[in-house]
Amino acid sequence: MKIWLSGAIMEAEAARIDPADRGFLLGDGLFETMLARNGHISFFEEHLMRLVSGADMIGIEMPFGPVHVEEACKALLEENKLDSAPRASLRLTLTRGPGPRGLALPANASPTVMISCAAAPNPPERLNAIIATPRRNPWSPAARLKALPYLDNVLAKEEARMKGADEALMLETSGNLACASAANIFLWEGERLITPSERCGILPGITRAALLELAPDMGIETSEDEIAPARIAHASGAFLTNCLMGLVPLARIDGRVIPAHPMTARLAAAYELLLDAADEND
Repeated sequence: MKIWLSGAIMEAEAARIDPADRGFLLGDGLFETMLARNGHISFFEEHLMRLVSGADMIGIEMPFGPVHVEEACKALLEENKLDSAPRASLRLTLTRGPGPRGLALPANASPTVMISCAAAPNPPERLNAIIATPRRNPWSPAARLKALPYLDNVLAKEEARMKGADEALMLETSGNLACASAANIFLWEGERLITPSERCGILPGITRAALLELAPDMGIETSEDEIAPARIAHASGAFLTNCLMGLVPLARIDGRVIPAHPMTARLAAAYELLLDAADEND
C-alpha cells in the first residue's frame, strides 16, 4: 500500500515520520476521513474546510492548498488501484510536525501532512449499541474538532465490544446524549427527527449537516437538542451517521429494541441520491 507524505507518494513501508513529531508524541494535530466512490471524493470541500478551520483554531498552517490536496488524494487512489473502486476511504492527517521536548509550541513549526487510503466495506444493515462509560467534555476545545486524541472513543468502542455490541454511545459530562464513538446519532420522536446539539460536545459531522439540510425538503421536522438518555426509551427509531457508512439504523440500545422507523430508509435513499448527483457533476 502506498501513502502520500508531505508532497510525495511512496510505499508505506518506506515512509518516515520524525520521532519528534508532535502528532505522534502529543496528539497535536487533526484528521479527516473521506469516502471516495469510483474516484469521486464525497464532500471533499466540506472536509477540507473543516480541517483548515480547525487548523486555524489551534494555530497550524496547512502547507498545501485545496487543489493540491485533492489532486494528491486522486493520485493516491490511482496508485493503489482504488480509483475505480465502488467504495474507498481516504484519511488526511495534519500534525504540527516535529518539535522540542515539552508542551510549548515550536517557534518555527514544519507541519506534517499524510494521506492514506484503503478499500471500504459496505455499511452494516443495522447496529446494536450500548451507552458507554467514557464521556465527552463539551468544555474542551477539542470536542468540536476532528483532533488526533481519540482515546476516550477507543475505550468506549472497546467497552461496546466487550459487552457484545457493535457501537458505543457517549454521554457528555452533564449526562445528555452526545454521539457514538465515531458517528453522530439521530432519534425519531414520532415524525420529528432530533439530534444532540453542538452544545453537547459533539463533532458536528458532515453527513449530519447534510441530513439536517436534506430532511426539511422531505417534510421532516428537525431539532438540535439536549437529549436525556431517558428519551431513548420513547424513541420511535434511531440511526447513526458518518461519511463512510451514511445512515445505519440502530436495532438495540443497551438491549432495548429500537423500532425501525419507515422514514429512515427514505432519508437514507435521499442521501444516496445526493451522493450520486455529486458524482455525476464531478
